[in-house]
Amino acid sequence: MPFNINEFRSKMPGDGARPNLFEVRMVVPFFGVEEFTFKCKSAQIPGETIGVVTVPYFGREVKFAGNRTFADWTVTVINDEDFSIRKGFERWMERINGHIDNKRDLAYVTPASYVGQATVLQYRKDGISPFALQYNFKDIFCTDISAIDLDWGSNDAIEEFTVNFSYSYWTSTSNIGNDQATATANATQQPARRAPNQIDVGNR
Repeated sequence: MPFNINEFRSKMPGDGARPNLFEVRMVVPFFGVEEFTFKCKSAQIPGETIGVVTVPYFGREVKFAGNRTFADWTVTVINDEDFSIRKGFERWMERINGHIDNKRDLAYVTPASYVGQATVLQYRKDGISPFALQYNFKDIFCTDISAIDLDWGSNDAIEEFTVNFSYSYWTSTSNIGNDQATATANATQQPARRAPNQIDVGNR
């Protein structure tokens, strides 16, 4: 029945998922998981895209399902005075392709050696369930770090920057009610690669 507020509320038994109840975990060799989790201010639950194959037929367009693609993923990070997270991302990109010599670090020659894993957890308001939904990004690597604007007039503010990632695919796990179903975003389930070993890369 239209214009019935009680009927509308009855369709929202969870009172709506909240965009500020989340955390991001990232396993990469350049900074700690917990350190990044506390400084990651914003992220996204990934979308999905399946292409379309269009075949002309007698003046009409017949459409068939095409291939799946995965858009890049972006996070916003709060910058502390030690610049630890930003320096970690800079070192990550430096090892993939050097600033001066245009070479890749010998320890990061293979794809498995320079990718990491990331997880977005969407929490419920009751705080009882571990999470409502979990998205796992597989074979992730950093492709862009944004500039940080400096301004003498920027009072009462903390620096932030965004980081862009590419990845192979994502999977999701539901923890809503008794549903423990796992959905995968690729046709073939693949085992998760182990993250690269922690190494001492020193300061740039």
